[in-house]
Amino acid sequence: MKQTRWDLRKMYPTDDLWRADLARAQALVDRLAAQQGHAAATAGDLLTTLQLQDELDVAFRHLYVFAHSNFDQNMADPDAKALMEAAQNAYTVMGEKTAFLSPELMQYSMDDFNRYCKEVPALELYRRFAEDFYAKKAHILSNEMETLLVRMGDIGGSFSKIFEDLTVNDITFPTIDNAEGQPEKISEAGYGAALVSPDRAYRARYWKGLLSTYGAHINTLTSCYYGSVKDDVFTAKTRNYPTARAMGLAGNFIPEAVYDNLLAAVRENMQPLHDYVELRRQVLGVDQVHFYDLFVPIVEETDRKYTYEEAQDIILKATAVLGEDYTALVKRAFDERWIDVYPAPNKRSGAYSTGSYHSAPYILTNFNGTLDSVFTLAHELGHSMHTWFSNHNQPPVYADYSIFCAEVASTTNEQLLSAYLYDHAQSDAERAYLLDMRLNDLRSTFYRQTMFADFEHTTHKWVESGRPLLPQELCNLHGDLNRLYYGDNFALDDELKFEWARIPHFYTAFYVYQYATGISASTAIAQKILTQGAPAVEAYRKFLCSGSSDHPIEVLKLAGVDMASKQPVEDTIASFRDTLAQLKQLLGT
Repeated sequence: MKQTRWDLRKMYPTDDLWRADLARAQALVDRLAAQQGHAAATAGDLLTTLQLQDELDVAFRHLYVFAHSNFDQNMADPDAKALMEAAQNAYTVMGEKTAFLSPELMQYSMDDFNRYCKEVPALELYRRFAEDFYAKKAHILSNEMETLLVRMGDIGGSFSKIFEDLTVNDITFPTIDNAEGQPEKISEAGYGAALVSPDRAYRARYWKGLLSTYGAHINTLTSCYYGSVKDDVFTAKTRNYPTARAMGLAGNFIPEAVYDNLLAAVRENMQPLHDYVELRRQVLGVDQVHFYDLFVPIVEETDRKYTYEEAQDIILKATAVLGEDYTALVKRAFDERWIDVYPAPNKRSGAYSTGSYHSAPYILTNFNGTLDSVFTLAHELGHSMHTWFSNHNQPPVYADYSIFCAEVASTTNEQLLSAYLYDHAQSDAERAYLLDMRLNDLRSTFYRQTMFADFEHTTHKWVESGRPLLPQELCNLHGDLNRLYYGDNFALDDELKFEWARIPHFYTAFYVYQYATGISASTAIAQKILTQGAPAVEAYRKFLCSGSSDHPIEVLKLAGVDMASKQPVEDTIASFRDTLAQLKQLLGT
């Protein structure tokens, strides 16, 4: 059992060592704060400032990774909670003490940086950083305003906290009869399992009970979301961006055309999704497809369970195409206890990958033996391999890959796993199940997240034009988008209009579109790897090793994908269409 629990104590054998490291990091904050007034007065001063910033970022990331991971493995542990809170508080203090840095550096220019590089060649390491920094000059404010925005950020973040408190702690969900006729309390935790139940009446009861509960609080939830959007708009205006979306994409130098191309390409190609809904209608034998009919497999699910050892073997074989050193690293993750595998009392649900510059890229998962949990493990290993290759090929300033690229390696792993399982399936039934699984994944990750991106693009435009966000208008907008995306054979139940109110990602504006662009990129990459072999693998490995050494659009071009064009999105739609045709053929429809 010990082998399936992650070994976080390789980071800090004792909590006292963590606290000692925190004290050293706080001393680094003070050293960086002491640069105020001469952060870049000379070439030597600038090098000291930038090196201190790197050292501080690495130190705080290491501290935070341990604190949050240690807490997540046992959320009832008061000592772990204390470390987590200490890390969060220290991070806020660091932000306030170093808020002077950007405004002060903005007093200089790229010409100054170029001159300094001639005096101190070591500064050349930071050229990409400097170019990106001075490109944002119009959006960096005075020292006083930057400090104020740090504090305002705390207030703006409150809307997400209010949403979480309301939906997790205060809302009471009803009790319904489950599929066996026994009382069951509805919850978000049980929602996913309920929607794949073969009992349609039970699915409907569960879904309607959950969504109508959000509907009962729709005024409060609207005010909460409205406040969050207003905060986005306020911050964008204060930082001199034309729109909140422009600000949201500028952080990673993503052209707004990428967002527009995604929405336009999907809106122009709704028919494959409509055809998929029609196939579901036919196979399920219903008059109309309701939302609670979208997740249940339309191909009989295998009851096979996988041991953790079997999952390891399958993933190693599926990713073998990426090279022996890649699979050797995956094997290290298994053997060296980078992964916390099974559910446990008071352990956080779900799955994620995390890590610092000097730690292993740890993975938390809750493996339960289903095929879905095998895919989840492959997904998180994709994140961890990306983290490893970036950290071991880039200096700290460029080691963190952008959010825009974050879901590419993970979903590439998933697609390689899907292809491997399909090629080694023992029957048409297995192949049909895998095709159905892929379609449902694309529907939820590509189409659905694009629909959410459509929603928040509209809500922010409304607020920017002075139009208030009202409950009925938000509900109508969400309903209209569901009708547009899913087509006429999709039932627009009243409860569906409340669904927007349960989406936590809306409190991180202009984030969800990256799920759709990420899977579009990985679809293109996986196809190249499987058809072209070694040249495509070499190109993909360059992407994995690049971190943030260039803008995300340029980094993805290393893997042969141009996300500034519509092509990857259109290719993903074509893949969905082709997969649907394969499934129809196997089902004889």
